[in-house]
Amino acid sequence: MSDKQKVVAILPSRIESSRLPRKALLDICGLPMIVHVFKRCLLAKKLDEVYVATDSNEIKEVVEKHGGRVIMTSCNHQTGTDRIAEAAYKIDAEIIVNVQGDEALVNPKYIDKVVGELLENKDINVGILVNPYFKKNSPSDIKVVLNKNNDVLYASRSDIPSDSRTKDPSKLKAYHIVPFRKPFLLKFAKWEKGALEKIEFNEYLRILEHGERFRAVLVDSDAVSVDTYEDLEYVRKLMLEDELFETYKS
Repeated sequence: MSDKQKVVAILPSRIESSRLPRKALLDICGLPMIVHVFKRCLLAKKLDEVYVATDSNEIKEVVEKHGGRVIMTSCNHQTGTDRIAEAAYKIDAEIIVNVQGDEALVNPKYIDKVVGELLENKDINVGILVNPYFKKNSPSDIKVVLNKNNDVLYASRSDIPSDSRTKDPSKLKAYHIVPFRKPFLLKFAKWEKGALEKIEFNEYLRILEHGERFRAVLVDSDAVSVDTYEDLEYVRKLMLEDELFETYKS
């Protein structure tokens, strides 16, 4: 009997976005953003399958036109993690990787790195990539602080740790690649939102509020989650010089 664990990436994607309307389908160097994300995921060596989870027929049509696979989900989900949990019920896999659909520059090597943390450590149920962060006062970015074991202590839209007493302390932000063991993901989806999750509008806090271990894996990345028009223009410029883009753009 094989010990191989099947690993599947699910990209939650919706058509509505308050800060950047229809961002999943916005053009980046000739391809819709969501197409960039799933094509880059296909380059990860530790992923066996890649799906987009959406409630939008328009997104479904675009993804399938470009050779991707889609799982239709409810329109009532308030977080991407809850959306992939619904999709996970329809998939046979041991590990489900949440790759946010606005990570247009996602690096497949980093996906492999954080997935490897769960493959190598059976006592870890959920992980997340984090990378160095230098902005200030950007609530669209989730900042994190870690303990000495690289487990997440807290995640916030505020700047943490505080710079009120220490000038420019080193900061980390969440790079939204989150592998779950499937049973843990399904359990997560059944938990009610806690007070901190509601305050921060950050579903990662649901994990911490339930006292669960949340392993962080540090990478040196300048990847940008596309949340604003400024982000979009910046990513378009980076994409023009991106070596991975050359492998799938045609």
